[in-house]
Amino acid sequence: MSGEEIMKAAEVQVYLGRYYNSSGVPYEGGLLDRRMGPANKRASKCPTCHGDFGDCPGHYGYVNLALPVYNVGYMATILNILKCICKSCSRILLDEKLRKEFLKKMRNHNMEDLRKSMVKKAVTVLGIIHDRSKVNDESLEEFKSAIFHTKEPKALINAATYMIDPIKVLYLFKRMTDEDCEMLYLSDRPVKLIITNLAVPPIAIRPSVVMDDGLMSNENDITVRMKSIIQANNNLRHQLLDGNAVFKCLDGWEILQFEVAQYINSDVRGIPFSMPATKSLSGFVQRLTGKQGRFRSNLSGKRVEYTGRTVISPDPNLKISEVGIPIQMAQILTYPECVSHHNIKKLRQCVRNGPDKYPGARMVRYPDGISRQDSQLILILFGNIKFRIADQLKVGCIVDRYLEDGDLVLFNRQPSLHRMSMMCHRARIMPWKTLRFNESVCNPYNADFDGDEMNLHVPQTGRLEQRLLY
Repeated sequence: MSGEEIMKAAEVQVYLGRYYNSSGVPYEGGLLDRRMGPANKRASKCPTCHGDFGDCPGHYGYVNLALPVYNVGYMATILNILKCICKSCSRILLDEKLRKEFLKKMRNHNMEDLRKSMVKKAVTVLGIIHDRSKVNDESLEEFKSAIFHTKEPKALINAATYMIDPIKVLYLFKRMTDEDCEMLYLSDRPVKLIITNLAVPPIAIRPSVVMDDGLMSNENDITVRMKSIIQANNNLRHQLLDGNAVFKCLDGWEILQFEVAQYINSDVRGIPFSMPATKSLSGFVQRLTGKQGRFRSNLSGKRVEYTGRTVISPDPNLKISEVGIPIQMAQILTYPECVSHHNIKKLRQCVRNGPDKYPGARMVRYPDGISRQDSQLILILFGNIKFRIADQLKVGCIVDRYLEDGDLVLFNRQPSLHRMSMMCHRARIMPWKTLRFNESVCNPYNADFDGDEMNLHVPQTGRLEQRLLY
């Protein structure tokens, strides 16, 4: 998003790197401003949408940066664009005839590579160095003659290279034509790759945990990162107003660039010498990637009920559609079966057996919504209650019975790399303590029996069971 789009999407400008005042109320314009959503369950309703902590989806804020900075996530893209354009006029480095030929090919959707730039570059961690040693214009000669009188021998050597700052890159990107953007196969204007306004995410994804009766709070890593950015941005703004602090301004700009880079990716290298070392805080890249990230941990690896996991072993006597389930696991995993005229005798016997005897049942749910649980404590104190519940069982009740032969279950081996990593099998209740299946089914699961573990999921709705069956 561009700086203007971020401002339009935001509800508040954040300029204070502070959380709560002495009364425990979030500061206006602070990182926990109530207009971005309630900070915690104790907070009042959101002034923006009038929802409470559970209903408010959260709203964005923005921080206006004193100077533009690079988006570290798009450094490679920025570098590739700069390699292809002139550093004076922002036009693509092709003569008019070649430019028209390539433009025609691009519009015909022929994905051919463009010629590499004649100007070489080298990239540092958070900066771009321009090498003008092979530029054929007169600007380099003028620069050399201007610094010829200096006593520094390195000056002539460094005359051919200089650091391109984000302001220069932003100026070049703004001057690029739409045709040149099309030539470089860009989906949007490259100005958006330079950050001028930084979006502050809603409080809903960075909640504030209040401790010690509201005297202290434990803030999310993203909130702490934003606090460092706001402090660095305010320091840079003060340095810009002070005309005598030119070199401090450059240091402050470097610190702001690094703080924004760590906000996106905390593993970025190249800490400025003027910046003290701090404890590691996760950025957005760390939130998403890796084993503990949103995709692998929260989306693909949800914790669910009615599931079991243990070591697998082969059993050639089982059908390829069967999975052998240990009886101890079958006495924990239950299936809600609705009482009908066809199964009422079987389910009454399950209720009479109770939770200690297989095949048994753990719970009976009545049509009026009242639940009565056959727990171990009730069986000890009231030995006849399970018989009374069994006699009162009627059509429409739901009995959470133990797994039995023929039940449909889902069998899964991680990592789930394709569809066949999770398949439907019919249960076969067996003694011992391992999950067993026919070794002919190893191929789709990519399973072997050298200590592999697999997951078993028991569907809790008849509709899902029908879908698995057909």
